[in-house]
Amino acid sequence: MNRILKSNITTIYLMGFCHSFMVVIPVFVPLLQGYGLTMSEVLQTQALFAMTIALLEVPSGYIADLWGRKQALIIGSLANAGGFLWLLGADSFFDFMLYEFILGVGISLISGADLALLYDSETELQALGDREAGPGRSLSRLISIEAGASGVAGIVASLLLVWADMAILLAVQAVVGLLPFCLAWRLQEARRPPSENGHADNARHIMELLLFGRPVVLWTVIAIVCFGLLGLYSFWVYQKYWELNGVPVVWFGYIWAAFALTVSVAARYAGVIEQRLGWRNLLLVTAILPLFGLLGMALSGGWYGVLFGFAIQASRGLSLTLFYEALNSRVPGEFRATVNSLVSLLVRSVFIVSGPLLGFLLDSWGMRSTLLLLVCVFAPLFLLLVVNLGRRIHREKSSPAAEPVVV
Repeated sequence: MNRILKSNITTIYLMGFCHSFMVVIPVFVPLLQGYGLTMSEVLQTQALFAMTIALLEVPSGYIADLWGRKQALIIGSLANAGGFLWLLGADSFFDFMLYEFILGVGISLISGADLALLYDSETELQALGDREAGPGRSLSRLISIEAGASGVAGIVASLLLVWADMAILLAVQAVVGLLPFCLAWRLQEARRPPSENGHADNARHIMELLLFGRPVVLWTVIAIVCFGLLGLYSFWVYQKYWELNGVPVVWFGYIWAAFALTVSVAARYAGVIEQRLGWRNLLLVTAILPLFGLLGMALSGGWYGVLFGFAIQASRGLSLTLFYEALNSRVPGEFRATVNSLVSLLVRSVFIVSGPLLGFLLDSWGMRSTLLLLVCVFAPLFLLLVVNLGRRIHREKSSPAAEPVVV
């Protein structure tokens, strides 16, 4: 049994690497603009992607909880592969919209199920006495591996653009996109307590857990939504920012790789940093870094502006590891995939409305004004999060009945 569970963890790491090895992403904005799409239309494709996930995220997570994580990962990986194959022939706004829809179906099935199976496998290994560190370390490794894969993909993308063209880059993406589907068949379900309630009872239990259970859970969900939303905005602003500041397209992949490496390192050593700074100071640093990065990008330009983006990426690595570990350590195993999917749904739901608006602002207001607006919006949100989440973590840790948890 131990061998099967360890194989699960290795396979999930490999799948995470392949899913994140997207050579098309570092140059996706120039690719779409090459077919005549505006930034508003680019963000509309991402809004459809977000809407697809919003519609399917929670049902797919619930299916993964009821029918098994393996089945969800197989079907999701197959949909992803189909999306990359469709992208090979895409050349219009409609084609790119359909690509995002297919990819959204795949991501909605994968999101939540991979984290849940990883956490289930590590939890069972720990119960069998074959693990000391627990699931938190594997979670940070997965995030680090995914970020590292994105970085490698960025370097490969730049090299392909030097030696070949966009068509070869898309072909490589299609081949890599098939690998997770093959890997998913190696997975085995980990033992977890089955749900004995009906669907309505399960839904009520999940909502009670999020809204009326441990207060840290609710504020951790809010933190994931806020930081995740800012991460999405930054993700689609970067390439346009580089273009406006005269950075050659062939450099996009290298910058993307450096950004991804920053996320990877921050995620990998988040626990160590927390031990050095303490959880209070780490919360504060995680909130200040992206605001500092956005402000620096708005007030400077050229390569100096590009450098400020590293602050946003460092915060992303820290926030992903800390908040997802805090959430998953407080959620029962039978609902873990559903809760992870629900959190992703919340992020995508807000982006459905705000994503095209961001594109409109970039087209009409310009880059500097848009970045300053993001700072004005997120500064009070992060202040509210730091105060309220910090207060509730302190109460939980001070409670004599509180279980030891990792934040």
